[in-house]
Amino acid sequence: MMPSWTATQLRRDLSDRARRLARTHGLLHEESTGPSPVILFGRDEHGRHGNFHPDSYARICAHPDWARRLAKPHTASRRSAARHDWRWMELDSVNSSDALLMNIFCHPQVFDGARLANPVAALLNVDPATTPCFGAHPGVPLRTPLRPRSKKSPPIERLDRTEVDLTLGRLFLEAKLTESDFQTAAPALLQSYRDLEAVFDPERLPRKPLDRIPREFLIPPPLRVSHPSQPHRAGWDVSRVPHSSRSNEWDRDSSYTPDPDFPDESFLNLPNHPPKPRIAGYQLIRNALAAYAADASFCVLCDARRRDLIDIWYSILRAVRSPTFATRLKLLTWQELAATLPRGLQHYLDARYGIRAVAPLE
Repeated sequence: MMPSWTATQLRRDLSDRARRLARTHGLLHEESTGPSPVILFGRDEHGRHGNFHPDSYARICAHPDWARRLAKPHTASRRSAARHDWRWMELDSVNSSDALLMNIFCHPQVFDGARLANPVAALLNVDPATTPCFGAHPGVPLRTPLRPRSKKSPPIERLDRTEVDLTLGRLFLEAKLTESDFQTAAPALLQSYRDLEAVFDPERLPRKPLDRIPREFLIPPPLRVSHPSQPHRAGWDVSRVPHSSRSNEWDRDSSYTPDPDFPDESFLNLPNHPPKPRIAGYQLIRNALAAYAADASFCVLCDARRRDLIDIWYSILRAVRSPTFATRLKLLTWQELAATLPRGLQHYLDARYGIRAVAPLE
């Protein structure tokens, strides 16, 4: 039984492993700033990139479509810059699930340019002659079509530009590693998808209430204390004086003022406005709808140690209406996939990611 790790625990382990790897082999790397530093690898003067297996990286650089993935900027690059002459790319981060995906499927012993290795193809139930395609946009049909250019023209189907991490023929794969969840969405957003009710029972989709405001940010109610100079009054209003048990610094600071975004405590008691639930697993729902529209299958690839992500997947699967379509929705762990890979790549995944091969469950 694999231990259950949080996203934070896995990120910390990956950074520790990457730090040791970089120092041992002299790889070009830097560490981002912030409370949770992330190791960033780059290409050095010898053509090495610490975030990739050498054989996989050589194949990626030689393949124009694959190489373009290396230039995809990280979403946090603007606020967490590395060196001034080194822009943070998404696949430079040790936490990148896309980098892990390409490490495997771009390896020459997994895909030789024409065929997938038979053990990998058999596990995924795809044709060995299938070519991996990273970052595909199959399109998810929306409920409201585009307006035709003329009254005589038929309506134009409108598509959501959902990105699929990897397609292998009619198999769509979503890769996850250190992500906290599969994103959430408002129910109204999901209702915009044409096939939502055909695929899912919306009432059975998992819901996630809005997170409560942390206790330390709550402003306690005003206190009433006696005042000896005003005996005719029963008490004296002391507004916004924090409770001493919550913060000693507030007690010493007589200049304390409330947050201007929350000028009073009215937001703490809203009986007529309960928190609006959001649908959990939005990415999974969207990708399943993409597979349904394309008559394809969908597989989630995640770490066996991330029981939280696995639980979300099964909560989505329980809401699928059609048992036939449910058989085309799969879950595979990196550890199970590793069991079908060449021995050298297995050793790399163990050292770099802590992913140890295990036999797939029957």
